Amino acid sequence: MKYSCLIVLAALFGLSTTDVAGTAATTQLTPGIQNAIATAVNKELAAYGDSQPVPGAVVGVWVPGRGEFTRGFGYANLATRSPMGLDDHFRIGSNTKTFVATVLLQLVDEKKLSLDDTISQFDLGVAVPNEKRITLRQLAEMRSGIVDAYSIPAVQKQSEGWWSSRTPKQWVAVAAKEPPLFAPGAKYNYSNTNWFLLALIIEKVAHDTIENEIHSRILAPMSLSDTSFPTTNWGMPVPYAHGYSLNGKRQWIDESAALAPSVSWAAGAMISDMGDMKRWVKAYVTGTTNSAASQRARLACLPTGEGNLSFGLGIGCSAGWYGYTGGITGYNTGAYYMPAVGATIIVFVNSQREKPFPGVANAIFRDIAAIITPENVPFLK
Repeated sequence: MKYSCLIVLAALFGLSTTDVAGTAATTQLTPGIQNAIATAVNKELAAYGDSQPVPGAVVGVWVPGRGEFTRGFGYANLATRSPMGLDDHFRIGSNTKTFVATVLLQLVDEKKLSLDDTISQFDLGVAVPNEKRITLRQLAEMRSGIVDAYSIPAVQKQSEGWWSSRTPKQWVAVAAKEPPLFAPGAKYNYSNTNWFLLALIIEKVAHDTIENEIHSRILAPMSLSDTSFPTTNWGMPVPYAHGYSLNGKRQWIDESAALAPSVSWAAGAMISDMGDMKRWVKAYVTGTTNSAASQRARLACLPTGEGNLSFGLGIGCSAGWYGYTGGITGYNTGAYYMPAVGATIIVFVNSQREKPFPGVANAIFRDIAAIITPENVPFLK
């Protein structure tokens, strides 16, 4: 079972780029920088594509005082050979967690809960190891010690139907049967189970669904009209990029609707596009969505043990860049903002190619950062 998270020539990507249509003229990054970015994107799409390049990507770079670069690479739909469009929607995977974290911090601001509350203080109806010691802060920091339910070998062997039929509490129960990986707070370990727990706690406190809370608190007020949290099916708003995986014959297969939203839920079910994510990443990194106090907590990043990557409350921190990456079957996304220079980089790729480290979307992001902020290169080993 897969989760997380037919092009012959790489040169073809350069022939299928698209730029924003019907918009006012904007200052562009210099031709030399644009060419360097395009070369880096094509290089990583080829490197992560095995025998054939990854089908496509949407890339946006905005650097105040220097200019911008927005371009689609490759194909949004291999069957029709439709080029990637800048307004195509993608499944954003774990970028969903940034919305959940913001709702959590807003509830902290409203004094409806505390980051130092423990899981045991909320009657969730499912027992969790160390629940009297694990705090909400540790869940959001990925330092709970609770195993990632998706990584359990027995779960990996289950059918797609079994995965899709699990409720959030059932996913937590599956993980809760496993012994803790370490004592709460001892170290970092990425676990989607943490975010199922956080969302269940939010629902308990707010007396509402996590989907409604995200919509009423974030999407509606910010007019993020191209961002959604599907609940009943994997239907994609148009236009959208089809998501692809390699089959056993090393051929790209369309897996745009591989798993039901319930599988990833608060850990990764949301959908968005580049325009919305550009606005969103700047908003939550700069703290316009919550109080200064809760924002300081969000950005109190701790080392992960993975190169120069640290992690705060549902946020990645590396070399002065802040944001998140998302991997889900068929898609890999990254959205990052650098407060020191006000720069934004968005990378959406229509295949979940996450190995080797740091994955295709983050590799493209790293390469672009090395071009525009050479003194601040993220995701270095």
